[in-house]
Amino acid sequence: MSHALQDHRPAPAHKSTSPTGLTRGGLPRWAPAGIAALSVALGCGTGAVAGLHSKVQWGLISALLFVAITYVASSVIENRRQAKDRVATSLVWVCFVLAVIPLLSLIWTTISRGIKALDGGFLSHSMNGVTSFEQGGGVYHALLGTIEQVALATLIAAPIGLLTAVYLVEYGKGRLSKAVTFFVDVMTGIPSIVAGLFILTTWNLALGFGPSGFAGSMALSILMMPVVVRSTEEMLKLVPNELREAALALGVPKWRVILKVVLPTAIGGIATGVMLAIARIAGETAPIMLLVFGTQLINGNPFEGAQSSLPLYIWEQYKVGSEASYDRAWAAALVLIAFVMILNLVARGIARWKAPKTGR
Repeated sequence: MSHALQDHRPAPAHKSTSPTGLTRGGLPRWAPAGIAALSVALGCGTGAVAGLHSKVQWGLISALLFVAITYVASSVIENRRQAKDRVATSLVWVCFVLAVIPLLSLIWTTISRGIKALDGGFLSHSMNGVTSFEQGGGVYHALLGTIEQVALATLIAAPIGLLTAVYLVEYGKGRLSKAVTFFVDVMTGIPSIVAGLFILTTWNLALGFGPSGFAGSMALSILMMPVVVRSTEEMLKLVPNELREAALALGVPKWRVILKVVLPTAIGGIATGVMLAIARIAGETAPIMLLVFGTQLINGNPFEGAQSSLPLYIWEQYKVGSEASYDRAWAAALVLIAFVMILNLVARGIARWKAPKTGR
């Protein structure tokens, strides 16, 4: 009996070995890096021989060679199916590199050119008494105007956008919800100059108010609201319905479920969406030119008198055309990028702090 059982025992399974080398029918792990290096060398050599002076053309040739060599090598050593998979992966990497290179080039150019004029005096002085063609001056008045205008726009747009998203997700049904969604989609594509013209017509011309930072903030809030609505709406939809149903089953009112369960669960995505909206409006120039006018003096009151902003300051300095004004324009651009980056870091910190704690 024992011999019969031993005869019917399954044979032990052998460990499968995945191909890791050329002799086993598969490309080695270092093949993508090696093919990339070979493609770059061939692309640069081809561009030099063909007389192409643009580095962008050399890069495109290298990218095409990388995809082609990957497909040929995988087809010969592996099989057609694996070759197609590797080509798809190669295309993803090529697109990623093509997207990252301009961003890195932009950051490097801004830092290398903006660091020349960026110092403590540049951040603490205005352009009062400084001509555009001479050295000196600073960006303090523009930085102050940008902070105040963006803060006011956020105070206007964030609550309205948040409540609109809550209505669409938690309460919205029927024609009114569809109409709100339609107009939010329309507002997403409104050019900034149109928002500035609307505030100029209603606030300045019809009501008789003069140029001010608050007028610019209202135009910026129009551009900010649809971004806040859309991002918040998507985050609220990601909250599991089981959380809502569990709270409602305990007899908690719906408004309290939204306030204590839904919003804290989605606070990380909501904060990120608000920061994206702030980054969207921080670089707008057209509404500021129409409604704020710009000034070389420090004006800390956003409700009265002309103000400046970083985008408008950059445009004014670049328009002058002197070497000193170019340096100030690049330094202001670096300050604007740093301003947006700091806001994003603050948003991530708030989101991590306010996110619900999970544990077993």
